[in-house]
Amino acid sequence: MTYEIVLPVIIAFAVSAVLGPIIIPFLRRLKVGQTERKELESHLKKNGTPTMGGLMILASIIVTSLLYVKDYPKMIPVLFMTVGFGVIGFLDDYLKVVLRRSDGLLAWQKMLCQIAVTGVFAWYMVYKSGISLSMLIPFSGGCYLDVGWLAVPLLFVAVIGTVNGTNFTDGLDGLASSVTVMVATFFSVVAIGTDAGIAPITCAVVGALLGFLIFNVYPASVFMGDTGSLALGGFVVASAYMMQMPLFIPIVGLIYLVEVLSVIIQVTYFKRTGGKRIFRMAPIHHHFELGGWSETRVVAVFSIATAILCMIALLAL
Repeated sequence: MTYEIVLPVIIAFAVSAVLGPIIIPFLRRLKVGQTERKELESHLKKNGTPTMGGLMILASIIVTSLLYVKDYPKMIPVLFMTVGFGVIGFLDDYLKVVLRRSDGLLAWQKMLCQIAVTGVFAWYMVYKSGISLSMLIPFSGGCYLDVGWLAVPLLFVAVIGTVNGTNFTDGLDGLASSVTVMVATFFSVVAIGTDAGIAPITCAVVGALLGFLIFNVYPASVFMGDTGSLALGGFVVASAYMMQMPLFIPIVGLIYLVEVLSVIIQVTYFKRTGGKRIFRMAPIHHHFELGGWSETRVVAVFSIATAILCMIALLAL
């Protein structure tokens, strides 16, 4: 049990913590600094803070996973989704902050890459995994929902929605890291309890994020960038599918869902009304900031909410 649970957390934490003092100065030398939105005056002091710190998270997860993958082959699709979406995020970050292309990957390019990675995962789940796409229904006492051929389109929606929701959550110091460490802990508990065969990687994500938070809590000395946020989204949704639990994502990942919905609602309403807004600013964490909440308060409340939601999800098993 120690080998499967405790060691991955410790190894990933150590790798992440050790990489911080190495990668952060390197990113500073590359001048890969974050550019903050002018509407958020309190954030302007963060201009120039290194981004692409998700490299620390990815490296920690990969190194730890490689030590366990031989004995836990079910980790492979989770690792593939984590790294696959991390690479997409890295390309986006690299174009934006290194090559100074303001938009990074164009919207259609990013979506095409996400569909491609999701397509490989869907193919694996259908033809190679031996895991049914039927989904455990929360609070049902162990009943599963089988939607037939609709399961594959639903998988694409779940993956792309979760990944982009995680991406939108990364907007405050420590927010995406704190929320996702709760979600990763939840999946670790379930993976251990059900002997799902993916516990080492879920525990590795917990350790990697704890190590990253040393440098990412307010005031952050590094941001994860799309490199980290997209990778974490890939991890969350892949873990859920490997345990037939995608219907639990709206519970444990409610913050991700609210973040992405706030952007969709804001943009749609803005266009339909010729410039009116529902929220002070989207994603919704900025709405609370502009309403007078401190950055640390938003992060604390969102993290506490996620912890409570994870406990509710445990009751729903």
